This record gives sequence, C-alpha cells and structure tokens, in this order.
Amino acid sequence: MSAEPVPTSPGPWCPDPTRQQRADYTLEDLLGLPDDAPRVELVDGVIQVTPSPTLGHQDISLLLSRWLLQHAPSDLRVAQAVGVGLSFTTSRQPDVLLRRSGLAANRSLLRPEDVILAVEIVSPGTRRTDRIAKPGEYAAAAIPFYWRIEQNPVHLYAYRIGDRVGPGGERQYELITESADVIELTEPFELKLPIAEITP
Repeated sequence: MSAEPVPTSPGPWCPDPTRQQRADYTLEDLLGLPDDAPRVELVDGVIQVTPSPTLGHQDISLLLSRWLLQHAPSDLRVAQAVGVGLSFTTSRQPDVLLRRSGLAANRSLLRPEDVILAVEIVSPGTRRTDRIAKPGEYAAAAIPFYWRIEQNPVHLYAYRIGDRVGPGGERQYELITESADVIELTEPFELKLPIAEITP
C-alpha cells in the first residue's frame, strides 16, 4: 500500500520573468492578477512589487485620509492605495488620493481623469520615485494636483499642473506652497491644514 502524494502549493504569485524582460505587461494584466498577488505597480510594462510601508508612513496616511474625509467637499472622495492607470503600460498607487464621486464601488483601477489629487508620503526607500518619477508621471497624465509629504519632521509640499512643458512635451507641476506648520490653499478646495493634525 502506497501513500497518496500530498498536494503542494505552487507558491506565492510572482511576475513571469520572460514578460518582465520583454516589458510587455499592460493595465489589462493588472486587472487579471490573482487575489494572492502582492501590492504592485506597473512601470513601462514591468511589474514592480511595492515595499511594505512603515508604521510612521501609515500613521500619516491614515491621519491625512481622515482629515480629508472631514474637510473635502461632497463631490470628492478619499481613497488609499488604489491603482491609477497612467498609460497603457504604467499604473501607480498613490498613498492617498482625492477622486471624483460617483465612481462604481467595484473599481480597482482609476483613470487619470477620475483623480483630482495624488499624495505620496516619502520613505527612505522611495525618495527618488516619490520626488521625481511619480510627480512626472502624474503630471504627464494631467492629474491636476500633487502633494508630497516628507517625514521626520512632517513637511507638506503642494503642487499643481502648470504651463511649463518638459523636454518630452509633457506638462509639469509647479510648487504652490510648502510648510511644516500650516498649509492654506484654494485648490483643489479651500482648505487650512495644520500639519500637526497629520503628524503621528
């Protein structure tokens, strides 16, 4: 009498190495990822697994989300870590975003025109991406506003799409204001945000 073989798990999902080398993943592929796939972003056809955020990062994200929920007008909704398809081969997940209301609740990938504000909270491992790559991609996709939040101490930089054009013909962000104390803006809505209220 022989024992039945014990079924083994094929292991956690990971991107196909051949497709990664060819850089031919698309937004459609992201929608078909299995439920056990890690949090990923798609950059020029290559799937990148995003690192787990720190507690400090998540505290700021939650505090800002709560503040926006309490102060944003009713035609805007807050979301965290939802994918935004910036092009056919690029998708990012802002840490926090303001989107238009009225979108279907089952959406997991937004269009740039759905997003009013994208926010990134800078961590040691994401400095270059959050300071250079993502704002360039968000601006090229015509997301009107971008906020970058630095930690230790918490400092918010608020940008909006300007008339300046980059070397590739894409529009770029211009800095509206920055502060470690209070941010006052008239866009994307009239607000006065004390930085202490988003500081853990």
